[in-house]
Amino acid sequence: LDTLEKWVTEIFSEIPNNGLPKPSFGHLTQPFDTPEFHKLYRVVPIRKVHSLTITWALPPQEQYYRVKPLHYISWLVGHEGKGSVLSFLRKKFWALALYGGNGETGFEQNSTYSIFSISVTLTDEGYKHFYEVWFAAICFSSCFPYVWKTESVLFCLQVAHVVFQYVKMLQKRGPDQRQVIWEEIQKIEANEFHYQEQTDPVDYVESLCENMQLFQKEDFLTGDQLLFEYKPEV
Repeated sequence: LDTLEKWVTEIFSEIPNNGLPKPSFGHLTQPFDTPEFHKLYRVVPIRKVHSLTITWALPPQEQYYRVKPLHYISWLVGHEGKGSVLSFLRKKFWALALYGGNGETGFEQNSTYSIFSISVTLTDEGYKHFYEVWFAAICFSSCFPYVWKTESVLFCLQVAHVVFQYVKMLQKRGPDQRQVIWEEIQKIEANEFHYQEQTDPVDYVESLCENMQLFQKEDFLTGDQLLFEYKPEV
């Protein structure tokens, strides 16, 4: 370690520090608030697969890295057990898989916005009913305080009812019950962190350098993986 510290000092000590603050683009609000992004796009795939992706642009969430609210929501969205959205869609033979989340870095999370996406792998039958699946997923936006406004539309009440009931369940159980789920996620992430396989040193250093631009000094090593604080208001 002493040798490595010596090398780093020798190599990087000559790099000047201009004392400028980290660039921020927080003043560029709502970058996706254009007609081009308020649409449904159909893309013909190369291989035979039906995939539906719904994306929301949210206010920047990187300052909440100790809470990781989008990670928590993605955990709930991706739940596959009894009572989940995917469980219902599978019973209708409309979907094979569903996942949602945010990459937490780069394009999906920065000082201007945060992206949250839900992707559904549809069956052939599900593709015929993709509008119903689509609107069911859009109803899930009730979880978020800020989402794009959608026009009033007619959609499958049965699917929408399931999603609204799920959101209602989260609200009814209250912060105390939801904290139990958050703490469970916290323990799982902590175990994965402590027992993770050794990574390539170059990749690890690159990851740390990126973390130094995003997190407080005490969180350089853990800020991108661990959950630290539960704040239901966030």
